[in-house]
Amino acid sequence: MNPPLDSRQLRAFHVLARTGSFTQTARELHLTQSGISHSMKALETETGCRLLDRLGKKVVLTQAGEQLLQYTEKILQDMEAARESLAQLGKWGRGRLRLGASTTACQYLIPPVLREFKESFPDHAISLEPGDTPQLIASLLRRRIDLALTLEAEKEPQLEFHPLFNDELHFIVSALHPWAQAGRVERSEIPRQNYILYSKHSITFRIIEGYFRHEEMVLNTIIEAGNMEATKELVKLGLGVSILAPWVAQREIEDGSLVTLPLGRKKLQRHWGILHSRGRRLSLAEETFVGLCESATIPLQSRPDKAAQ
Repeated sequence: MNPPLDSRQLRAFHVLARTGSFTQTARELHLTQSGISHSMKALETETGCRLLDRLGKKVVLTQAGEQLLQYTEKILQDMEAARESLAQLGKWGRGRLRLGASTTACQYLIPPVLREFKESFPDHAISLEPGDTPQLIASLLRRRIDLALTLEAEKEPQLEFHPLFNDELHFIVSALHPWAQAGRVERSEIPRQNYILYSKHSITFRIIEGYFRHEEMVLNTIIEAGNMEATKELVKLGLGVSILAPWVAQREIEDGSLVTLPLGRKKLQRHWGILHSRGRRLSLAEETFVGLCESATIPLQSRPDKAAQ
């Protein structure tokens, strides 16, 4: 592989192409005329092409020089953009926050947190990548995102999990469902229901399946719904039973359109938190975001039990 071209030579070449004069180029760059001449000879040697022709006192570009000029202009523009970007990062409050979050967190947890975050860091550029936990882990490992608000998964040695809160999954049914009318769930009825659950590729689906396998049950016909709002609407229509954390359906539980019931004597809990690269020191903005998430999720610790009453 050939070594990269010298940026100082490229800058001098760019000015010389504009001025057509060694004297003027030397004056603008605060260098000697001979220094510019030696620099251009070195650039021609490096590229293996004659880049300049003299027409009297005027310097003009050869065809090779015109082609190099096109690349030089782009290189110098990119270098200037990089310098400006780094300068902005050095200013107070400027920077980026690259987040990943489960679709549930994107819908219910992230918006109020980001609203508060923007009050402290109004000039921060924020990106948010929705996805299930396996996808977010892959994005963290590829350094496409810096923080992920998601469920705890199997230990990944390169990542660190900062716990936020635990929630408990419940049956969620329409207010007109027989279980809602009776106020209890008959164990024998559980395998006979139709279920509306989130993606089969998600951690939530996997732990639900494991829970009922341990209870020696297989759930009946399953409708996969792409998001929580669709799931709740299908349950309201009486098309099946869902298994959700009550905080996701808090509004519907409070207005009486949905009813929550415990899965059984044994609880099924999930663990939520922030994932990030192990050993990496978080920036002030990232620490602030984590702190806001901690404050926003405090009420969720006790909400499931209250909603079940």
